[in-house]
Amino acid sequence: MDSITRFQNNINYHFKNKQLLIEALTHRSAKKYNANKHNNERLEFLGDAVLDLIIGEYLFCKFPQHNEGKLSKMRSSLVNEESFAKIARNIHIGDILILSQSEEQNNGRNKNSLLSDAFEAIMGALYLEAGIEKVKEIIYKLLDTLYPNMNMDNLFMDYKTALQEITQARFGSIPVYKLIDEKGPDHDKKFAMQILIEDIIYATAIGNSKKNAQQSCAKIAYLKITKQEDNQ
Repeated sequence: MDSITRFQNNINYHFKNKQLLIEALTHRSAKKYNANKHNNERLEFLGDAVLDLIIGEYLFCKFPQHNEGKLSKMRSSLVNEESFAKIARNIHIGDILILSQSEEQNNGRNKNSLLSDAFEAIMGALYLEAGIEKVKEIIYKLLDTLYPNMNMDNLFMDYKTALQEITQARFGSIPVYKLIDEKGPDHDKKFAMQILIEDIIYATAIGNSKKNAQQSCAKIAYLKITKQEDNQ
């Protein structure tokens, strides 16, 4: 069984239009496949919109007791690069990505950004071929499999807020975030962020946005401080 067949078995759907699936899997770096600009960027755009709607509906139906604020937080925890990359790994999208040799050598098959983009593109392609109900069926099943006991605690942890609360209580001050580096092309920019508490560096992290880098920094610092408290 080849990798593409195995992937289609994983989602319980086999594409009739194989070229549409190939397009969804093709990263812009794979120039030999891109003579007619058939990469996955347009399908990614479509898939992003489709997933936002379907996941919003999933949460709306699953948590009738939650207000708009809680639902928005949960959706933001599911509709993002890290979450989509997690789903992509679960169904082995990395095995079938079509990449340039340089991306291949640069661990492209395991990059969150490439996995997330391909997952969105595949869902965009699926929407075009089979309609929104089929995408909905697949997404609901994937979410139920990955998050069998979904709730606010195992989905969303706002480490920036949690860290601010703990530093105010312990130090009487709030964390300071400092951008220390920014590099890469516009479509794949990386931000290096540093966090200081009372002028002491507690963590450094890199993210594909300033917000993500800040959250990663905050998580490292929060876990460091809480571990110190546990050991006291």
